[in-house]
Formats: sequence, C-alpha cells, structure tokens
Amino acid sequence: MTPAVIWLIVGLALIAAEVLSGEFVLLMLGGGALAAAGVTFLVGGPVAGVIAFVIVAPLLVFAVRPALRRRMEHQIEDGRMHHRALEGRQAVVIARVDGGGGRVKIGGELWSARPVHEDDVIEAGRTVLVVEITGATAVVVAQDSQD
Repeated sequence: MTPAVIWLIVGLALIAAEVLSGEFVLLMLGGGALAAAGVTFLVGGPVAGVIAFVIVAPLLVFAVRPALRRRMEHQIEDGRMHHRALEGRQAVVIARVDGGGGRVKIGGELWSARPVHEDDVIEAGRTVLVVEITGATAVVVAQDSQD
C-alpha cells in the first residue's frame, strides 16, 4: 500500500472514531492525517506526509478545536430543547381543563393538560400559560390568574 492510502485510511478511521468520543480531538487528528494523505499523494514520499501531519494536526487541535467547542457549547446553552421550549408559551384551551385533565393547543399541536392547582377549572376558549411539561401533559395556569 502506498503511504497516501495508509494516511487516508488512518484519517478516515480517526474521523469515524470521533463519533464515540465527541471531544473533537480525533476529528482534528483525522484532519491532519487527511492533509498528510494529500501531501504524500502530491509530493510523493512518506516524509512529506509525516511533516504535514506534525504541522497540521496540532494546528487543528490547538487553533480550530477550541473555537469549534465554544461555538457548539454556546448553541447548546442558548437553545432550549424539546419540551422545555414549550414552557412559558401561551396555549388555548380546547377542552375544559380541570383536575381530571383537559386539552390545550400549543403552537398548533394538541396536548393533554392539567391545571397547576387541582381545584382550578379552566373553560374552553381561554388562554393559558404553560408552566411546565410533565411527560405528555402540559401543566397550565389561566392567563389572568398566574401564581
């Protein structure tokens, strides 16, 4: 096998292994190995590939990786995920909501609902505030009686 093919295989294996770690180190090392494969193929010689790997891999690990991690962490912190995105939104009561349940429409989707306080009764057509999502049930409070 030629050195370029070996570098290519190593680079692809490192990038594939990144899926298991999630720290972006193997991805950066894989990028260095792919750069080494390209240099080895173009220049022809294993020494050129080693030199390219020694230059590119640390550059990716110490320059690109921190910026990539900051960007990923920033996006995760800012974006509320899944059901948490519904908390604090307004909903419309479709079927009377009381201690036994009910139905609300949140952003076009129908949800089972129950009031924050078991003895509250919220009639159909009223606007409510989604306090939390518990399982597949929205816990709501009438818009005019927020506690």
